[in-house]
Amino acid sequence: MRHDFDVMVEFLKARLREDEDAAKALKPSKNENVARLRDRILADVEAKRRLMDWVFAPQRELGEWEHSFAGGLVIKQWMRFRQPVIEQLVAAYADHPDFRPEWKLIEVEPIEDESRTRVSRGCAS
Repeated sequence: MRHDFDVMVEFLKARLREDEDAAKALKPSKNENVARLRDRILADVEAKRRLMDWVFAPQRELGEWEHSFAGGLVIKQWMRFRQPVIEQLVAAYADHPDFRPEWKLIEVEPIEDESRTRVSRGCAS
């Protein structure tokens, strides 16, 4: 797990609070677009919070077992696969002044590797 993962999570929680506060601050008006935008932002914030809950669900589900050696290994593996969810959510706030440059995602194009796609038709000797 990243050494600064907890900082990323706190950063994301703060951004979600800001988004929620900004949406709630929109004054009701006769403009349906404003109302839809407000509702969409609030739904988006809630969806992101549910994703965060999903990321940390294994720790809640394991309870005290989490602190055992085996529980620690299980958590480490689960988090290895779930951590990218938080990284992707944080990346949406790359223009925020508190966003750290090291959080920027590295986009890599997959390399076509014939050795992986080629099917061996011969028999193993």
